[in-house]
Amino acid sequence: MKRSINSKNEIPQAKRAFIGGSSTFSINFPEDLNLPGVRVLESKVFLTPFGESPEFKLIEIEGEKVLVVRMHGWRAGVSRANASRQLFWVLEQAGVKTILSEGGVGAIKKDFKLRSFIIPVDYIDLSLRKDVCLSDRYLLIMRDPVCPELAKLLAEMTAGMLPEKQVNHGIYVVTDGRHFESRAEVRMLESLGGEVIGQSLCPEIYLAREIGACYAGLYLVVNQAEGVGHDWSHNELRNIFYQEAANMGKIIVESFKQIRQRHKKSCKCSKLRKKTLLKEKQML
Repeated sequence: MKRSINSKNEIPQAKRAFIGGSSTFSINFPEDLNLPGVRVLESKVFLTPFGESPEFKLIEIEGEKVLVVRMHGWRAGVSRANASRQLFWVLEQAGVKTILSEGGVGAIKKDFKLRSFIIPVDYIDLSLRKDVCLSDRYLLIMRDPVCPELAKLLAEMTAGMLPEKQVNHGIYVVTDGRHFESRAEVRMLESLGGEVIGQSLCPEIYLAREIGACYAGLYLVVNQAEGVGHDWSHNELRNIFYQEAANMGKIIVESFKQIRQRHKKSCKCSKLRKKTLLKEKQML
């Protein structure tokens, strides 16, 4: 597989995309999984209005093309806001309409066990990256931010493939990082109704809505938030990430295999993007 910058900026068309996160970071996705019906076609970087994009893999899963990016597009020398803009500009140009994502989170809720999974159904955005968009053309309604059909599919696939694992739904609190939160901050987040903490759901969930795509994510509980349980160790965190990466990757691949048959687009995701009302001539 040859990595190159596409000089003609010919972005391949693909209806599906996978945004990899920390839970598959330790493996080469999807090659290390050695799954039947999965192959890598090419790897390329594109030029966007927000700078050079992260590297994308174009893969096929049972004949259907999927764009794959590693670790949310985050990389040295590029702000996370710009990385998200670059990533979603490419996805928009590619015509992506279905996005699955993953990552690692810290559990605020004591019932959420280490190595269990959570599928967010809503979020509280406490990050400073709120003004991250591709344009000012749309009003984004965040009434149902996560696609309920994709969330249901991820839950069923995870429970079916790993019946010994706990699969929860909950409220994802977004913070900037890259540090972890203090005990006092965790107590505050718990009082707000947060159940897990992570750094990637926003602005991805806004940008997915902006490009008219359905979005859902599966997240691995890798530690208990500060003050919730025992003090986690760096080695424990590392072991969870490395030992569970293949499980996460296999769930994602199998979920994509099911999307064509089971994701019937009866959700309202595409209807929650409206043309902006803030036209210049209407402003006082």
